[in-house]
Amino acid sequence: MNYFTYGDLMKNGAKLALEDGTIVKGESFGYETTKVGEVVFTTGMVGYTESLTDPSFNGQILMSTYPLEGNYGVSEEHYQSDRIQAEGYVVREVCKKPSRYTAQKTLNDFLEEFEIPGISGVDTRDLTLKIRNHGSMKGAISTEDIEDEELLELARNQKSIVDLDLVPEVSTKETQIYGQYNKTNVAIIDCGVKNSIINNFLDLGVGVVRVPYDMDYRDILDYDVDGLMVSCGPGNPERMGTTVENIKKLSNRLPVFGICMGQQLIAKSFGAKTFKMKFGHRGANQPVKDLKTGKVFVTSQNHGFSVDAESLKDSDLELTQINLNDGTPEGFAHKELPLKCIQYHPEASPGPNDTRSLFEEFKETIEKY
Repeated sequence: MNYFTYGDLMKNGAKLALEDGTIVKGESFGYETTKVGEVVFTTGMVGYTESLTDPSFNGQILMSTYPLEGNYGVSEEHYQSDRIQAEGYVVREVCKKPSRYTAQKTLNDFLEEFEIPGISGVDTRDLTLKIRNHGSMKGAISTEDIEDEELLELARNQKSIVDLDLVPEVSTKETQIYGQYNKTNVAIIDCGVKNSIINNFLDLGVGVVRVPYDMDYRDILDYDVDGLMVSCGPGNPERMGTTVENIKKLSNRLPVFGICMGQQLIAKSFGAKTFKMKFGHRGANQPVKDLKTGKVFVTSQNHGFSVDAESLKDSDLELTQINLNDGTPEGFAHKELPLKCIQYHPEASPGPNDTRSLFEEFKETIEKY
């Protein structure tokens, strides 16, 4: 079967258009609609529910490199937010009859519930190679009857993810408190925080005050928290000026921990620079080396932007970890302040738990401060 065809759209068909002119045709599942976004791939073998509900995928059409998705169904306990965040889903094969006793719905039902289109029966290996060679591209996905050229124009005419303000779409609109007030409490600047991050703190007996991404630093301090975490989130860190300014005011008042976009924003608050990666890191198998101990961790990652390692040399931040695939920064610490950041996801969900102890280390830092 030729997955790159240009004939008439088949019944129950779907299309994916890329800005370079590629039109991919397959079978539809999920909701009947048309969406646009940056097309990216993730290499995880499991965890499609967690990935689809991860706020960091907002504004993106997600493609799985693993060939079969949906085989264990969908359970709400795995949600990382209250909805699907990805704009569309691209898979080689979708399972229509999942087999797991905890499954509450099928992957098809899941996409239908949140009005997200899916396309299956496409050569995801070929598409992944294309993205690795040319970089992440703007795309459009449709499960409706639409002409190829119209879909291609939608893909090309959308804004680049570099120019979008995505964090306001996923951040909490009002302060939320979890765990009441415990002996130790952390404020999370919500740029797109995952439920599993909050749950890791709660499991350690740490109370969480979740605040909007643009809350003024003085209002955050009014909650009398003991530490600050800057969360993961979607899009371009260069568009987060208000958050960066607030981090500047808080970094010498509280112990600080940053994850993913949190690392990028904290780096910017100390004068470092960021850049857009060719195709990013997304999956549950990224190797990270600790420069002090030499130990290597396998980590879960989801980001398309990175800190410029050279720009760290002119700051008070010290590089502590690197990605073994491409050498990009995976962690840094302040030379004097109780501040530590990582680019990967210690909470996993999905992914290995090699670095989950970092939550406990941050708690210990807070208690010593």
